[in-house]
Amino acid sequence: MHGLINRAFQAFVSTTFGKDSWQAIMDTAELGFSEFEAMLTYPDEQSQIMLRTAEDILKRPLPEMLEDMGTFLVSNPQLEALRRLLRFGGVNYVEFLHSLDDLPDRARLAVADLNLPGLELIEQAPGQFELHCQPGLPGYAHVLMGVLRAMADDYGDLVFLDHSGTQDNAEVIAITLVETEFAEGRAFDLGAHSL
Repeated sequence: MHGLINRAFQAFVSTTFGKDSWQAIMDTAELGFSEFEAMLTYPDEQSQIMLRTAEDILKRPLPEMLEDMGTFLVSNPQLEALRRLLRFGGVNYVEFLHSLDDLPDRARLAVADLNLPGLELIEQAPGQFELHCQPGLPGYAHVLMGVLRAMADDYGDLVFLDHSGTQDNAEVIAITLVETEFAEGRAFDLGAHSL
């Protein structure tokens, strides 16, 4: 698994549960190191051991933690670059959803060897969508649920999300747009500001 993904989970755990919790996870996992390097690639087995150990130590189900990590990736001020990358997908939440098909390619533009599984958005009816997440990265759909929830808040929209299981070997997230402009969204400017 790409180190950037492992490093994102490390940042989430360290920020949310504390650095001591992260250290306890890595000590218990016995991988021989205590931090992941963002630009290295790690065997999938090491990543899976780390994730299972985190689930045991933190006493939280892994899907729940991965969803929280997705929210963390969008809402943490230290990760503003990722939020900006996602916001370029559209001026409103529906446009953002339609841009998700291109997310793996946009990620590769930023990090050439980061291969995210394919995504396909299917509009079932006005305001009702299914996002099909292709296999290749365990837990990816749960991380996306957190990202989708945080981005809805970012746009000020109210959505209902449900992990609907698997269809044709793809994990499916059902998305219902309940209300647009439900709350004031976060400010977003196309141009980056320098201090």
